[in-house]
Formats: sequence, C-alpha cells, structure tokens
Amino acid sequence: MATASTYDNGAGSAYPLTKMNFLVVVDEISGTAAFSEVTGIDASIDVIEFRQGNSGSLAPVKIPGLVKHGNITLKMGYILDSAFKTWVQECVSEIRGEMPRHQVTIELIDTNAGAPKSLVDSVQGTRTWILSNAWVAKYSGPDLDAKTSDVAIETVELAYEELVIPN
Repeated sequence: MATASTYDNGAGSAYPLTKMNFLVVVDEISGTAAFSEVTGIDASIDVIEFRQGNSGSLAPVKIPGLVKHGNITLKMGYILDSAFKTWVQECVSEIRGEMPRHQVTIELIDTNAGAPKSLVDSVQGTRTWILSNAWVAKYSGPDLDAKTSDVAIETVELAYEELVIPN
C-alpha cells in the first residue's frame, strides 16, 4: 500500500504550499495593486443526462456539457491611485465604450523553508491560474467606521471566460 507524505528530507519534495503568499498580475495594467485575499477560483461542467427510447437500461447516459466559471473576488487595501483602479472605474462606469477585458494571472508563491532563495526573490509562482478575458463585474468600497483603525478594504469581483491552469 502506498502512502503520501507531505514532508520528506529528499531533494525532490517539500512542504505543502501556504496560501498566504500570492501575486496577481493584470496584463497591460502597469503599477501596483496589492491584494489581501483572492477567493472563488472554480470551474464546473454541466452534466447532461439523456436516455434513448430503445435503451435496455433504465439509467440515463451522462455526457459533459458547458464549462462554467464562478467570479473571482479580490480584496485589497484602499490606495489613492493606480492603473488597476482606473481599469475598475472604466468597467463600472455608467458611460463606457467596449468593456475593457484583460488576462489576469494569479500565482501562488513558494516561500517554504526549502524553497530556493532565487525563487522567492524573483517572485516566480509555483502554481498558476490564468483568467482569460476578465472584466470587473462588481466593485464594493470600504466600510467606513471612525471608531476603528482597520485598513480600508475594497472588493473587486472579476468575471472571466476561461480558466487555464498551465502547471
């Protein structure tokens, strides 16, 4: 019987990746937007059931249908100005031309104790999700409360057409 282990002293394995270090890059958008949370990366396939009238079985045949993706939610600390916020404003503005769509890349960064320093320093992701033709579907401003000293968090929801997981 084979068993899986998350820790091995061998050179070929490492600890599982932590979810606290990640990078979000929007193609053609320069500048910095640092996100504290990314949620909602998912894909599902519709199941189509049918049964032919002359089938000897009473159970339907199941075939794959359309692939559907949920929206991605990004949370970030409120900043005064950035190219990312300009894109958000272009998408949610009541007066706009064609919806500005971009490719968004989300990278999980390996900063485990065994990770090579060059990997951590170069901010190269070890697990990547690519969202094709993404656009801002919803924006929520920060909650304001004069009795706290919390960071003002904005929420942006992205709709996209295709999810690519290259590695």
